[in-house]
Amino acid sequence: MIELRNLSKSYPTLNGRRYVFRNVNFTFPPGANIGLIGRNGAGKSTLLRLLGGIDQPDEGAVMTDKRISWPVGLSGGFSSTLSARENVQFVCRVHGAHGAELRERVAFVEAFAEIGDYFDLPMKSFSSGMRSRVAFGLSMAFEFDYYLIDEVMAVGDAQFKSKSREVMMQRLRKANVIMTTHSMGDIRQYCNIVVHVDAGRVTVYEDIEQGILAYQGKPEDK
Repeated sequence: MIELRNLSKSYPTLNGRRYVFRNVNFTFPPGANIGLIGRNGAGKSTLLRLLGGIDQPDEGAVMTDKRISWPVGLSGGFSSTLSARENVQFVCRVHGAHGAELRERVAFVEAFAEIGDYFDLPMKSFSSGMRSRVAFGLSMAFEFDYYLIDEVMAVGDAQFKSKSREVMMQRLRKANVIMTTHSMGDIRQYCNIVVHVDAGRVTVYEDIEQGILAYQGKPEDK
């Protein structure tokens, strides 16, 4: 169960607070792979951050009994003065991994990222691509009930993208995905439910094509 209860979220602007969501009540369909779609500025990424605990609502709450990932590939939380290894170790400890389990997860990320000796250098020396490799590998080092994906499924060259998609599909054999993307091809490939975000409203479409039509602003066939 993932439920939004009386959820409100706003941000300060020069013209006052801008509400992205106001008193939203919504329950995500259980056991579904969800495509979270909407126009730019509709609040898709904000909702994803709220679901992943990266951001907090002004009022209300996200209620769930599921293990939900942070947005896959998120690298904004890394400390640039620490090495990739130290950052990964810190996240592993936060998520309860210690001893042999911690070493196993760190080894997985190191092998997955394929950045060689850079893994033990401060992350301020990394390119954006190297940071993304570590971030994606760290997301895949844990098993969640739901993986949150914000636009980017994988980074790097063709070989690395192929490897990333392969491990992601392995995770989704036992888990579900909530994905936000402007690629309707990805929505059709990975999702079986569309959740359309528009002007602070959240609407479920069990028919993928009807959801895409709503997003594209086209009338549904009668």
